[in-house]
Amino acid sequence: MSSHPEKLNTVKRLLTHARTLFAVLGGLYVIVVLLLTVPFIQSQNMVGSLVYMNALKLPWNAHFDAPENYGLAPGKTFNFKIDTADNQTLGAWFIISDDLYHSIPFPPEPTTAERTLTEALTSYPTLIFFHGNTATRALPGRVQLYTAFTSRLHTNVLTIDYRGFGDSPGSPSENGLATDARAAWDWLISNGANPDDVLIVGHSLGTAVASALAVTLSEEAVTFKGLVLMSPFSSMYTLVDTYSVFGLFPVLLPLTMVPRAAELYKTFLRDRFDTLSIITKVEVPMLIVHAEDDFDISHTHSDAIFDALIEPYLPSVDLLPRGPSSWTTEQWRTYQTQLAKKTALLESSLTRTRMRNFGAMYKFEASGKTIVLLKTLTGSHKDVGALEGTQEVMRNMFSL
Repeated sequence: MSSHPEKLNTVKRLLTHARTLFAVLGGLYVIVVLLLTVPFIQSQNMVGSLVYMNALKLPWNAHFDAPENYGLAPGKTFNFKIDTADNQTLGAWFIISDDLYHSIPFPPEPTTAERTLTEALTSYPTLIFFHGNTATRALPGRVQLYTAFTSRLHTNVLTIDYRGFGDSPGSPSENGLATDARAAWDWLISNGANPDDVLIVGHSLGTAVASALAVTLSEEAVTFKGLVLMSPFSSMYTLVDTYSVFGLFPVLLPLTMVPRAAELYKTFLRDRFDTLSIITKVEVPMLIVHAEDDFDISHTHSDAIFDALIEPYLPSVDLLPRGPSSWTTEQWRTYQTQLAKKTALLESSLTRTRMRNFGAMYKFEASGKTIVLLKTLTGSHKDVGALEGTQEVMRNMFSL
C-alpha cells in the first residue's frame, strides 16, 4: 500500500509533466503563428499556411490528362494549359455541357471536348469555377460540382488550378491569383464565348478571386451573366479572427488573450483579399451562398457582404453623438425619421423566402440591381454548392 508521501510525489510528477506538455504546445503554437507572418512562408504554405495550403496536392500524383479517373465521363473534358500575362502556365479543364455531350454518339472520341469547343462556347452558357485553398481541380468534391453544373445547370465548366496548385508551377499570391483568373476569362472570350453567357463562381478562397475578376470586368464596362460566391469571407483580416482549422481550432483565440497581439499579428499578413472593400463595384446580379453549419468560415461573413452590397441603395442615417445625454431633441427626431425611411425602403425592396428543411433566401431588388443571399441549414463549408437546392436557386436566378 502506497504511503502518503509517495502519492504526493506522483501527483507532483504528473503536474510537472502536464506543465511541460502545455509549455511545449504553447511554444509550438507561437512558432507556427510567427512563421505565418513571414511572406516567404505565406507564399510557400509551409507549416500549414491558412491562406493557400497548395502543398497539399490532393489527389496525390493526379493524372490531369485522364479526368475520367476522377469521375468525369469519357471524352467530356478537355485538359489543357492557359498562359498568363506574366508568363505562368496554368493547368485547366474545360468540361462540356451535358446537353451537348448527350447529342454525341456514345462512346465519344477521347478528343470530343476539344473538338467541340467552339460549339460548346457559342451554343451553351459557361461557368468559370474558382476553387478554394488546398488540393487541385481533381478533388472529388470539386468534380461533384462540375458534374452538377454541367447537368442540372446545363452549362460548360472552365476550372483552373492557380499558380502553385496542381500542375501549375509557381507560387501563389493575391496578385498572382488575380492574373490567373483574368487569363481564364480571356481564354474563354478568345475562343468564342459571349461575356453575357459567362457566370463567374467562386468557393471559399475562390470567392475573393472571383470578386476581384468581377470588379475588374465591371470597371471595364464588361457585362456578364453574374457572380456567385459560395462560403465567402469578407477579408483576410476578419477571416483570421474567426477561422477554425478543420472547423475545430480557432487560430487566433490564444492571441486574443494578450492585448493588441492579434491586431499586431494581422499587420504581417501579406495578402489581404479584402472583398468587402471592393464588392460594391460589381455591376451584375449576385448570389451569395453560405451554410449556417459552416464551422470553417462563419456565415456572418456573408451577412456582412450582403449588407455592404445593399447599403448604397438605402437612405443614409446620420450618426448620433456619443452619449444620449448630449443628443438634442432635433437630432433624435431627425435620426428617427431617417431610420424610418431606410427601414421602409429596405422592407419594400427585400423579399424573404423560407424553404422548409432547406434554408432562407433574401432577395434585394433596387435601381435595376439584384442581390440574393441564400442561407442554407446544412452543407457545411465544402458541400454547400453541391446541394440541389443551391443549384436550383442558381438555375432560376440566372436563367440557366
